[in-house]
Amino acid sequence: MSDILIVDDERDIRELISDILQDEGYTTRLAGNSDDAMAAIAAEQPGLLVLDIWLKDSNMDGIDILKAVKRDYPEVPVVIISGHGNIEIAVAAIKQGAYDFIEKPFNIDQLMVVIRRGMETSRLRRENSTLKRRETTPADMLGDSAVFRALLGQLDKVTRSNGRVMLSGPAGAGKELAARYIHVNSGRSGAPFVTAPCASIEAERMEEVLFGRESEEKGIEPGLLEEANGGVIYFDEVADMPSGTQSKILRVLVDQQFLRVGGSDKVQVDLRVISSTSRDLEQEIAEGRFRRELYHRLNVVPIAVPSLEERRDDIPLLAEYFIEMLNKTQGLPLRKLGAEARAQLQTMSWPGNVRQLRNVVERVLILGDGAGEIEARELPGETDSAPSDGRVVLSGSLSTMPLREAREAFEREYLLTQINRYGGNISRTAEFVGMERSALHRKLKSLGVVTSSKAGARTG
Repeated sequence: MSDILIVDDERDIRELISDILQDEGYTTRLAGNSDDAMAAIAAEQPGLLVLDIWLKDSNMDGIDILKAVKRDYPEVPVVIISGHGNIEIAVAAIKQGAYDFIEKPFNIDQLMVVIRRGMETSRLRRENSTLKRRETTPADMLGDSAVFRALLGQLDKVTRSNGRVMLSGPAGAGKELAARYIHVNSGRSGAPFVTAPCASIEAERMEEVLFGRESEEKGIEPGLLEEANGGVIYFDEVADMPSGTQSKILRVLVDQQFLRVGGSDKVQVDLRVISSTSRDLEQEIAEGRFRRELYHRLNVVPIAVPSLEERRDDIPLLAEYFIEMLNKTQGLPLRKLGAEARAQLQTMSWPGNVRQLRNVVERVLILGDGAGEIEARELPGETDSAPSDGRVVLSGSLSTMPLREAREAFEREYLLTQINRYGGNISRTAEFVGMERSALHRKLKSLGVVTSSKAGARTG
């Protein structure tokens, strides 16, 4: 059980409260002035703070301490006590984030009700924070392709610094997973990872969501920046951030402080910023939708996250991972990938990238044929109307061509499919199709096929 810190300039009062609480099984610490109080909080965060609003011979009064605690230790409930209590002081304390207010001389039963509720709130806040931090642990970064290994090498380098990172790449490629990998393997791994989904927050609510707000009715409502203090704020699809908010975020990056909406006190934060975008930010800047100054602040370390089609060698490994994961989380069948299904997955088009692959695997497991191997015909684009006697059905265009043209068209399409399946790797393609590497090069040249180790192959 976390302890309770009692701060009061009257020794008799703080010792009386301590004796009462210890009789109820609580552990307490005592402080008689603001310096001792702040030192005690810094040494070990208490579960609850009982704070006198008037402190003689102190550098800070109770309201000042309350503000500092709510800024730096927002999970700690603060119960204010005062011998000069009135409605104005109560409103001021609650507005600054106090959990409750008790007037001296206090009733012991009333004190214990407030303390018990405050400690329960503290426990729930700690549990919620722990759960949030557990959520930052990502699934393993999976892959063995050269493109993936290059990405992982870049991510490993930036984990050793606090530099701002800009992750670019198509939707569904795994930019948030890369951001979480950076965080979990960094020195801030024990602190929060908070996502700001810029594309899904309404423009008129963006500043309230990011900066928080203050009001007499609800007191202090922390925003995402405050929740991320000490850890990482991840601006997902940062190009969707409204231009007005961009200016204020730029100022936060410079000063590491901001005002809540409706507030007058500056909130200081220590943040690492990771951003992502699937758009061309240079084009967004040229068209006046994104601030160049903010771009330069965020784009300290640019990292491109490859599309799934750039790392086709990883597709079977990822598919098998999703099969195991969906079996554990949803109880879907634990099936194996058949050889033809593996090949089919590697030759398919993946505009939705890794996210699309996961959805395809889930669909097959839900609609598939029991617990046997996953077959190619179960994948999207395959039909159940193909002949079962081994005959090949010609497309309309092939069936009307002379033999030589049809053969060339088939060879071109077949070799394009295999080269893309192996991510442009000519040696592996040659091995699969049963040709010498040099012979395959000659064949590709004669068919007008241009190859690239990154983009696969295309017709010239």
